[in-house]
Amino acid sequence: MFCPKCGSSLPDGTKFCNSCGSQLGGGNPAPAQNTYAAAAAAKLNYQVFGDNLPAVSIRLNPGESIFTQSGGLAWMDNGINMTTNMQGGFMKGLGRMLSGESLFMATYTSAYPNQEIVIASTFPGHIAAIDLGRTPIIAQRGAFLCAQPSVTISAFVTRSVGAGLFGGEGFILQRLTGAGMVFLEIDGSMVERTLAPGETIKVDTGNVAAFEESVRYQAEMVKGFKNILFGGEGLFLTTLTGPGKVWLQTMTMPAFAKQLIPFLPKTNSN
Repeated sequence: MFCPKCGSSLPDGTKFCNSCGSQLGGGNPAPAQNTYAAAAAAKLNYQVFGDNLPAVSIRLNPGESIFTQSGGLAWMDNGINMTTNMQGGFMKGLGRMLSGESLFMATYTSAYPNQEIVIASTFPGHIAAIDLGRTPIIAQRGAFLCAQPSVTISAFVTRSVGAGLFGGEGFILQRLTGAGMVFLEIDGSMVERTLAPGETIKVDTGNVAAFEESVRYQAEMVKGFKNILFGGEGLFLTTLTGPGKVWLQTMTMPAFAKQLIPFLPKTNSN
């Protein structure tokens, strides 16, 4: 069962939410589960705007909620209430920290009809709106922006040693499961591709933003001595093999920061 106020996952029959303290009323939990599942399945009223400096505007009706990491809010209408909690408890919060998010999450719940809340991206790029009803999503560290409370964020440990060391994303990624809408931050421009079974694409390390869990994520060494020395792509490329969707990004934050370094003020040792 889920808490109707903050969306935390709870054992069946729980009378009080361990995250926000709300009274759940006990009794048969099935109606609460069905009500919450129906709310998660309802189409979320949202709009992504802002071109390369994007934000997502979400319209909430009474009882509807979204959650984001602490500090993610841009602005909201007065009829929306905020609660801050660990969203699932300490262990799940610790898993989120390992995947690049904060220990505490902020949940925003509307008390009135048609209340707007706006969550802005922290980096120039795009916002990917993904419906998780089909399959779990694996995303790069720090990609999560906001989601409906029926979505769960956890750490995903890469099984391939090569992908963890040389895939550009590290060993720990974000795993997004559940039902409902989730919004991810994409660095630079975004391309969405659907890979057929057995179809493989090779991607420069760091340009993989997210992929469905059915996609095989690995790293392979660049072939050819000259390619390694003079190709400018490093020793390894990331390989993604279908079936499933992948979300690619044209920019990476480390590459962007590297381009800024020559223009930063230099301290005078004298």
